[in-house]
Amino acid sequence: MKQRIITGVIAAALFIPFVIYGGGPFAVLMSIIAVVGFYELLKMKGISIASVPGMLGTLALLLLVVPSDWSKNVVEFLQYESTLMIVYGIIALLLIYTVLVKNKMTFDEIGFILIGAFYVGLGFHYFIETRFIGLEYVVFVLLIVWTTDSGAYFVGRKLGKNKLWPEISPKKTVEGFVGGIVIAVCFAIALQLMYPITSSWIQLIIVTIVASIVGQMGDLVESAIKRHYGVKDSGNILPGHGGILDRFDSLLFVVPLLHFLHFFA
Repeated sequence: MKQRIITGVIAAALFIPFVIYGGGPFAVLMSIIAVVGFYELLKMKGISIASVPGMLGTLALLLLVVPSDWSKNVVEFLQYESTLMIVYGIIALLLIYTVLVKNKMTFDEIGFILIGAFYVGLGFHYFIETRFIGLEYVVFVLLIVWTTDSGAYFVGRKLGKNKLWPEISPKKTVEGFVGGIVIAVCFAIALQLMYPITSSWIQLIIVTIVASIVGQMGDLVESAIKRHYGVKDSGNILPGHGGILDRFDSLLFVVPLLHFLHFFA
């Protein structure tokens, strides 16, 4: 517990100033963190990020992570129709690579690399986009994720009796799942009273409930990946907390969802 607290304080002291400042420094930091998360994902599968497929996957990841305004400039410079066209080129190269190495790198592994790049890349892309829209929205997202996580933990510990998904995450309970949603809604309402981020209370509550549920599913997805590959944590870059994916798994699901719902419009 002591190690977790120390790591949490240090990480917050390094992370929060970038969140507050925003702009290019925040985007660069998130891009670096995204690459570390992608590295953790590839490592679970036994793929080196320094390999040809690993580097091509990292390139695809970075093209997906960068803010929309930046990617437009890159696309114009390279004279491609869109960033997705570049990603398509990377996909083609990865598939050709399986032929050149005579299936030592298989189609399944290429699929894992590409899904991993989209999973991590788009999540961090929308996190950057959210900060570009406004600091209050990042605060709202982090509030939902952190209060859901904390609420689920403490309610589950106190009242939890029915296992939510024992095959994936043995400690999570149905009571904790519901408790996390309730706590998130309470804090979202408190934030709305202090600094309104939407004109509709009904919209706020519905979006918070949906985001809290999706965030917990994101956490379960990462737990399922780790259980499948037989690892306790995605990495060890954060002593006492695991890896980058262990800390950002919910955000990778919640932030894109809020954009798709046009909550930040």
